[in-house]
Amino acid sequence: MKHLAAMLLLALPALAAQAACESGLAERMHAKLHPQRQLDGERAACKLWPAFPGRSIVVLPMPRPSPEPGVTAYDLEVLVIQRPDNGNTERDTIVSRLFEPAALTSDAIAVDDIRIDTARYTLAADTRAFGIRVRYRGSSRANPYASETLRLYAMKGVKLHKALDEIELDMDGGEWDTSCNGRFDQVRSTLSVARTTSEGYADLLVQRTRVENRAATQEGGECVEKTLPAQLRTYTLHYDGETYRVPKALRND
Repeated sequence: MKHLAAMLLLALPALAAQAACESGLAERMHAKLHPQRQLDGERAACKLWPAFPGRSIVVLPMPRPSPEPGVTAYDLEVLVIQRPDNGNTERDTIVSRLFEPAALTSDAIAVDDIRIDTARYTLAADTRAFGIRVRYRGSSRANPYASETLRLYAMKGVKLHKALDEIELDMDGGEWDTSCNGRFDQVRSTLSVARTTSEGYADLLVQRTRVENRAATQEGGECVEKTLPAQLRTYTLHYDGETYRVPKALRND
């Protein structure tokens, strides 16, 4: 169980450093749009959008003051940028933007990483989406926790809107006595675009697998672990004309 606990916070798939912001794109956009605000440069994200040649996606996380000690809320500025072929950064043009106040909260469960997902999310014939994935990590040894969430942002013409609010895809968590006795849960999910539609947008399918591990000290002092049968669930998310309806089981509350 000690080995399982030690590995738990490393269990979520490792994400390579997203170095596209090394060109200074995030800093330039931040200076242009929010010169009076602080930018969390470590968590800012940039990525080319293969679906649209010359376009890049930029996420600017900006911490805001909080009256609660140890709590940080982040405003997010999500941008779609058109970049010139000649590499002249002065001609970078904002195609679309969406500002989300207090979109993320970092406390005992900290925002560890922000990444852009440019998988092929085709929601309609004229609508493509991209994702923002956020990794969270807890600091408690007795109650270890790590998760990865996903939001989807749809581009229809030059209008950008959040089509899917934050859902939890992957999670590793548990509670134990730091010696043997306790339980751990592991959740792994995949999201895909369905062939069916609701209100003009394709339905989304989330296939989720949950595995629970338990451990208990036996009379002789031996720590015995048991893995319970995997639980499989499939959720269908329907668009209501403004956003996808998210069941409680998928929310990152």
